[in-house]
Amino acid sequence: MTKDSSFTIVVGLDGSKDSQAALDWAVDEARQRGGQLHLITAWTKQPMAWYPAVLETAAGGIAVVDSPEEDAATVQAKALKSVADTGVSATGQVIHTHSAASAILQAAQEADLVVIGSRGHGGFPGLRVGSVTTHVVNHAPGAVLVVRPKPAAAQ
Repeated sequence: MTKDSSFTIVVGLDGSKDSQAALDWAVDEARQRGGQLHLITAWTKQPMAWYPAVLETAAGGIAVVDSPEEDAATVQAKALKSVADTGVSATGQVIHTHSAASAILQAAQEADLVVIGSRGHGGFPGLRVGSVTTHVVNHAPGAVLVVRPKPAAAQ
């Protein structure tokens, strides 16, 4: 990605508020630098899982949950559309992997900057920084920007 003169920003996306904040920041940065974005959405199918999953909601209703692959493709498509609406150049990848951090780090090899949300959809909401973000920050070959969404009152 850095073979041409364009500044390339890799953005890790999972559909969380934090990853949306990272995407918004990356779009602004790419616009200022005349750069391009490469959006990465990774998914893993849980062992012994059946999709679509049919779940009973707390209210007693029935909900159908899409497969992780369909969810990732939806996240990616929405992100690419929102970037296209800004006029910033973007490419995207939906990657089936055991590790979202590994997918982002692979893409980071050719990037000038990685932008990632501080945390995603992980099961420990009290954490300030999620495990994928921590892994990317500790192992990226270059600059990483970690973005937190603005507090609701500041928006």
